[in-house]
Amino acid sequence: SGKGGGRGLIFSQDRGRYIKPMLPKGKVVRLAVDATLRASAPYQKARRERAKGTKYEDRGVHIEQSDVRIKKMARKAGSLIIFVVDASGSMALNRMNAAKGAAVSLLTEAYQSRDQISLIPFQGEMADVLLPPTKSITMARKRLEQMPCGGGSPLAHALQSAMLTGINAQKSGDVGKVVVVLISDGRANVPLCVSMGEEFDPDADEDSKEGKPSRNYLKDETIACAKKLGALPGFNLLCIDTENKFISTGLAKDIANAAMGKYHQITKADGNAIANVVGGTLNDIKSE
Repeated sequence: SGKGGGRGLIFSQDRGRYIKPMLPKGKVVRLAVDATLRASAPYQKARRERAKGTKYEDRGVHIEQSDVRIKKMARKAGSLIIFVVDASGSMALNRMNAAKGAAVSLLTEAYQSRDQISLIPFQGEMADVLLPPTKSITMARKRLEQMPCGGGSPLAHALQSAMLTGINAQKSGDVGKVVVVLISDGRANVPLCVSMGEEFDPDADEDSKEGKPSRNYLKDETIACAKKLGALPGFNLLCIDTENKFISTGLAKDIANAAMGKYHQITKADGNAIANVVGGTLNDIKSE
């Protein structure tokens, strides 16, 4: 694995293009022969003198541990696009089909750019990683055939799942930037504790009615998750608001702002419209 750097590069000691030598830290993975020889050159005469009468006398070049240099390698990092799709309520099927279309469309273009796609629908009590990060169009089509729809809207858990998926992908060493594409109206009605298998404590919410969380409590929880996501290195949030302009609550926009992300309203969401917006955002992020 490697460490992410600027301009979408990942630096490591094992894979990529040799960019410069460096002093080893721990185990030597790839020896930089050129730099090692250069480091040892000034000491050859003194070392030959020292080696006279020992078993090392006939050595052509005398290398010592302090001369050893290793290769610093760099390779291009791909991006991971995580679709977080609201699969609750009446518009669920439209949103899911639009996300599926966008995912397959982006994967068709992504095979050249090392980008990966993941899809996390959220409905019922928790979000579920339906499609783990992949470059495979076949796997995407297969996994996205059966899409759960209906039920509650556990938005905070969905954002948390996206963060974990993205962080793990970055640790693999092949992903630099993570773009989380939230396709939702921004309304949540399932608190994080319920998604984690615990019971909601009405005492934690002063506006709670009949033991259920208030809108403000759910909104604050979602905004807090969005802020965390926006603060993660290499993470970007793109909110695609599918709510009708005239009845829009502005929640999706608040979530985008909390994560310092981008916001688009696409009321009639289809795969191509979403793929175009995501593609444009991805190009902007890559050129930063």
